[in-house]
Amino acid sequence: MRTLGVDLAASPKKTAVAVLDWGPEGAGLAELRLGATDEDIVALVEAGDCTGVDCPLGWPAQLVPFLRGHLGPDAAAVLAHDGPEGRRTLAYRETDRFVAALLHLVPMSVSADRLAHVAMRCAVIQAKLARTARPRRRDGSDGFAEVYPAASLKAWGISPRGYKGTSAEARAVRGAALRSLQEQAPWLRLNGFAGQLLASDDLHDALIASLSARAAATGRTHPVPARLAAAAEEEGWIHVPDSALADLL
Repeated sequence: MRTLGVDLAASPKKTAVAVLDWGPEGAGLAELRLGATDEDIVALVEAGDCTGVDCPLGWPAQLVPFLRGHLGPDAAAVLAHDGPEGRRTLAYRETDRFVAALLHLVPMSVSADRLAHVAMRCAVIQAKLARTARPRRRDGSDGFAEVYPAASLKAWGISPRGYKGTSAEARAVRGAALRSLQEQAPWLRLNGFAGQLLASDDLHDALIASLSARAAATGRTHPVPARLAAAAEEEGWIHVPDSALADLL
């Protein structure tokens, strides 16, 4: 199996990719780089078996009726979301609420934060994949899964706090995370990329996304509850590991 992890950003300059090749004895980091374009990502997705993308694959289902009501104008459709609780249904998807309840870790809002710029690019990439190969399901059931590196780290018992940035402190936290990864998964070969993983949180997240893709591909993530299946199809679903990192091999 070959898994691809994509730490998507609004700009290719900050977009990182990590490719892991899996065999009976372990997994090796075959490619790790920054600066991935849409075309690079499409080609890597098509060349691999499963992809984990650190970006929402959709928006909250209630957002479109709300915007249509605002443009209509249809006051009732807008007033249905009056107050803080009403606005939360516009800001957070069902999967965001699931992850928050599961791990006490709240994903960024795709509709009310800067993450929206990244999601717009992701929507374009999904359209390019549909045009060149086939449409991908947003629930991650066909090898193209939404992942959340901080949630994966926490699920594997690794602190997701403080590893972002270029400071010496952030680098030290990434170093501790990498050591924990390799202690839990001694079969993981970094193949000379350890220095780059320490230097860049984008590359670090791409590696975690690739490991998370393996978890999704092998059925080792929390499944979509039956009651949320329709929402996951429309809004996307974050694949959070539900077993030990060592079990990925």
